[in-house]
Amino acid sequence: MEIRPLSDPEERPIDLLLLADPSRALVEDYARRGSCFVAESDKKILGVYVLLPTRPETAELVNVAVDENYHGRGIGKKLVLHAVESAREARYRTLEVGTGNSSVGQLALYQKCGFRIVGVDLDFFVRHYDEPIYENGIRCRDMIRLSMDL
Repeated sequence: MEIRPLSDPEERPIDLLLLADPSRALVEDYARRGSCFVAESDKKILGVYVLLPTRPETAELVNVAVDENYHGRGIGKKLVLHAVESAREARYRTLEVGTGNSSVGQLALYQKCGFRIVGVDLDFFVRHYDEPIYENGIRCRDMIRLSMDL
């Protein structure tokens, strides 16, 4: 498996990006403003993430997603660690990520990769999404914010 930046003429894997965020408008905005990276094997895209500049010396890791047929193979962790290295190489000093309170697996993954919880944006998903989101039998209401000093 190789992780590489998506080149300009290549079409973004929108279906995969929508796995991480159900808002097409937000996903298209993130993908347009950030750098999109894909994990692929035998010319098949297995996963994706976007590295989004947010403030001076700070980037946010958004839309980390793995094709559901390839879950449980460590691809998500490889994508997150690749994002950390990409951010370091781009000379960012801080890398941030946000995930829903109901995203139990993702919350564990980010902490295993070195991120620390720095805050909670209460009712983020209630304010920004028209339809309720449920994961793991839990209503997704709050954005858990994590950060890593690079």
